[in-house]
Amino acid sequence: MAVSQELLDILVCPLDKAPLQLKPDQSGLKCEKCHRVYPIKDDIPVMIIEEATVESE
Repeated sequence: MAVSQELLDILVCPLDKAPLQLKPDQSGLKCEKCHRVYPIKDDIPVMIIEEATVESE
């Protein structure tokens, strides 16, 4: 089961409150502003800043 669209509509980056986009492989949620990727583990987004990785644009 993937992350629902309703949840994606309300989730924002905890660091800068920017919108998040689901990665094409559905492995995480990427912030459009700071490029942090919050992992999705067992279909649950882990929205902890320390757990995120930073990807290049």
